Amino acid sequence: MTALTLSTSGAATLRADALVVGVAKGDKGLVLAPGAEAVDKAFGGKLAGVLETLGASGAEGELTKLPAPDGLKVPVVIAAGLGPAPEKDGSYDAEALRRAAGSAARSLTGSKKAGFALPVGSVEDAEAIAEGALLGAYAFTAYQRGENKLAPKGAQSGAKLPLAEVAVLGAKPRDKAFKAAAERAVALVEEINRARDLINTPPNDLYPESFAAVATAAGKEHGIKVQVLDEKALVKGGYGGLVGVGQGATHGPRLVKLAYTHPKAEKTLALVGKGITYDSGGISLKPAGHNETMKCDMSGAAAVFATVVAAARLGLRVNVTGWLALAENMPSGNATRPGDVLNMYSGKTVEVLNTDAEGRLVLADALTRASEENPDAIVDVATLTGAMVLALGNRTFGIMANDDAFRTSIHEIADEVGEASWPMPLPADLRKGMDSPTADIANMGERMGGGLVAGLFLKEFVGEGIAWAHLDIAGPAFHEGAPYGYTPKGGTGSAVRTLVKLAERTAAGDLG
Repeated sequence: MTALTLSTSGAATLRADALVVGVAKGDKGLVLAPGAEAVDKAFGGKLAGVLETLGASGAEGELTKLPAPDGLKVPVVIAAGLGPAPEKDGSYDAEALRRAAGSAARSLTGSKKAGFALPVGSVEDAEAIAEGALLGAYAFTAYQRGENKLAPKGAQSGAKLPLAEVAVLGAKPRDKAFKAAAERAVALVEEINRARDLINTPPNDLYPESFAAVATAAGKEHGIKVQVLDEKALVKGGYGGLVGVGQGATHGPRLVKLAYTHPKAEKTLALVGKGITYDSGGISLKPAGHNETMKCDMSGAAAVFATVVAAARLGLRVNVTGWLALAENMPSGNATRPGDVLNMYSGKTVEVLNTDAEGRLVLADALTRASEENPDAIVDVATLTGAMVLALGNRTFGIMANDDAFRTSIHEIADEVGEASWPMPLPADLRKGMDSPTADIANMGERMGGGLVAGLFLKEFVGEGIAWAHLDIAGPAFHEGAPYGYTPKGGTGSAVRTLVKLAERTAAGDLG
């Protein structure tokens, strides 16, 4: 991954391939953000005017590149838009800093080193800049080998590597708080990028068994206990949801438990992730045009996996247990059919009306199993419903819960870390639509409010008295459009930042 340094150099003396400064939209035009003073001096005090002449406005996401004048040790200056200039205390929003740094880092693909002279008024500002730059520098190049048997021997592949080093200026490298913030940013982003890599990996290489192997290897590296239940163990244990969804595939299902424990922990947080490594819809086959990105249907499990490893790397004073419900949903002569009844791990029976509503089936078994350990709270994460995308769009995930205060806390945490989310209800009247004449419950209910129906289904499998929340990340988990800010095309690592901050808050006793 891209290296991070807190530079002791000033903007005028840093040697790098580029220097990034911040600009914003003021009442009377473009304004320079703190950190750009030395660059403005090198431009004879006319940097703002030059940028405006080139059409820069300071809008968020805007980048303007300039050849550097004499007096700077870099060949290129990049002005990154921060959006509206702050009106009161002069401090910029952390998310604006993240996005500006991410946009600049993305534009520097192939470069060795860049200095980021964005406004640093606090430790939090430095961490946001580092986080955004490291996230923006991500690239998935594992399959871009560019091999050509007719090319000259030794010819390089066409894949460009991301920016190699991010140097944050204005921070205090010898200050313990700044050093800790930098270390947190590196650990967090490395795990988010691990999740992104998994999401982007094609399904012929990432399937339940291989995902479990990745988790097992990471557990050994970071002192996390890992337990893997294969298809035989799942059949024997009565995990009807996981077995039912996975029985049509060549690659059998897995339930992976990752347990990070701290000797002084007072709370336990359980995380459950939907891990459908490929979703064809099963017998209820998806229509043409809806299959191409279904390798991303394990994004919830990737987020849970990344969070547990991040918690271990950060040494958080909380026990964090991750449950990865892994299966392929494929059509075959062995596949579950619409009308079949599954005997779930909880003891409930479920009539399967639509085999493409499979995520809730694997999550139900994992939620029941997680509840048996009586954690203080459970959060499940899943690319669960297209209905949630219709409701909230492609950049916002929905939050449902059996406890309003817990739902509010997660919403506030998501907002703090820069992940767009919205609290959603669980209307009791929608539960009746899942009544089945054959089984205890059906896996489908009313079409309208389908995302909420799915949440109500999951609620049925959560242990009594346990605070639970459900994050439906179907929209933001996989980005199909052009990259923006620190968000790449493809897997995003959605919800990892929220879950890590939740674990930190739980460790600090801030959630009761």
